[in-house]
Amino acid sequence: MLYFSKLRIIFISLISLFFILFASSNLFKEESFFLNKKINLGLDLQGGSYLLLEIDNTPVIEQKLQNLSTTIRNYFKEKNIRINNLKLSNQKISFSVDEQFKQTILDVFNDENSDLNPYYQRFKSHQLDIVEKNGFFNVNYSKQGIIEIKTSSQDQALEIVRRRIDEIGTNEPNILKRGNDRILVELPGLDDPMRIKSLLGKTANLTFRFVSNNTEDSFGVENLKHEDSDEESLVSKRIILSGDNLLDAQPRMDDQTNETVVSFTLDRVGAKRFGKATSTGIGKQLAIVLDGKIISAPVIRDIIASGSGQISGGFTFQSATDLALLLRSGALPAPLNIIEERTVGPDLGQDSINAGIIALIIGFLLVIIFIFIKYKIFGLITNITLVINLFLLIGVLTIFEATLTLPGIAGIILTVGMAVDANVLIFERIKEELKNEKNNLIAFDSGYTKSRTAILDANITTLLAAIILFFMGSGPIKGFSLTLGIGIFTTLFSVYFIARLLTALYVSKNKEKKGLI
Repeated sequence: MLYFSKLRIIFISLISLFFILFASSNLFKEESFFLNKKINLGLDLQGGSYLLLEIDNTPVIEQKLQNLSTTIRNYFKEKNIRINNLKLSNQKISFSVDEQFKQTILDVFNDENSDLNPYYQRFKSHQLDIVEKNGFFNVNYSKQGIIEIKTSSQDQALEIVRRRIDEIGTNEPNILKRGNDRILVELPGLDDPMRIKSLLGKTANLTFRFVSNNTEDSFGVENLKHEDSDEESLVSKRIILSGDNLLDAQPRMDDQTNETVVSFTLDRVGAKRFGKATSTGIGKQLAIVLDGKIISAPVIRDIIASGSGQISGGFTFQSATDLALLLRSGALPAPLNIIEERTVGPDLGQDSINAGIIALIIGFLLVIIFIFIKYKIFGLITNITLVINLFLLIGVLTIFEATLTLPGIAGIILTVGMAVDANVLIFERIKEELKNEKNNLIAFDSGYTKSRTAILDANITTLLAAIILFFMGSGPIKGFSLTLGIGIFTTLFSVYFIARLLTALYVSKNKEKKGLI
């Protein structure tokens, strides 16, 4: 029946006031204890940069297999088992053994309890597929192993990307996982992404190695280019120090040369290694290698036992600052490739806000005028309910500090249309009931009750579509589905509680009046 108890009326009023209060907090710049939440604007509304990064795990897999092949060689050498033709190709380790050792090797790989296998956990933790045929072995990562590597790389990369962006001081960045090999970076308010792209595109793998003139170096050598020229130097593969040994790195001006340099501090282990290397390498060039390129190759003049030093290389203060930032935040586990990027200027974002607001106002006014002309006093009730419905929707978004995008505004506009649609269904059904029922209270109650199924069916199917869009879509699609989904709940609440309450109050006072609608 069209009856609302006082307790129910109080409940509806409190719920409405609660969300209206939170919605109104977006109108004030000052924050208070109760009004400290606001809706965040997406990149398309306030401007900023959107980057989708993909992790290239190929070098990680290659490096892990390279380490594993060394482990295999050393382990079986200790056991006097000869490994023949050990090589790594196409992400697969292959080798052969004499027939007499075949079973022993299979036991090493497969027998968890073998006391001959101190490397068992190392082998098994890599989730390897091991195939043997006629004494020839192929070792490669299983699908599970590849997934574990990708997940681990993504977790490490996410943390390092977050550190690098936080160091720059970007306002409220949004950094999220996408799948198991992608990272989404949203940077509101940043309309020049070149520096960020440069920082995120560098792996920042730092090593200290001696320049070698001996091609027969026992550790092996490789030709590396200098970063500031096409000159190449022969560098030993022996790594004296890596970026893992750095405690801190800061840009500064060298007092003697008036040159911008990057000063660094090493941890205890790194300081000990550096001191030993400089004591035995006086007169040699020490190559400082970043991502496969030599950024500096100073000659060692004296022992450096203090655990600190500096990197010079013709830096500007900006490039020195960026290098120090990269070294402090650590090396990425794998290279990152930018596969999608978007940049929205603040002016364009403001234009989008203005266009969205104008579209909402025009649509809202047209709906209000039409409903009022069509249903008179009940049209006025519907219009009041529409306004409250908007406040409820914005209030819910505010409480969760949701991010509003341009498609989100479209979702709000669609919510207005759906709210009107529900009221039209109800009022048209009431008209049908009034033809056969003289009692206004019964006719109005029947109209609300009998139209409920159609309204619920329409809203539930729309809600299912919104849920699918939210979980299957990304970016702007999520914004649209979020506002649409929340709008369905606020619409049902406003129609069956607020509008029905106002209708009940009016009809109760005019229950004998003819032609109410």
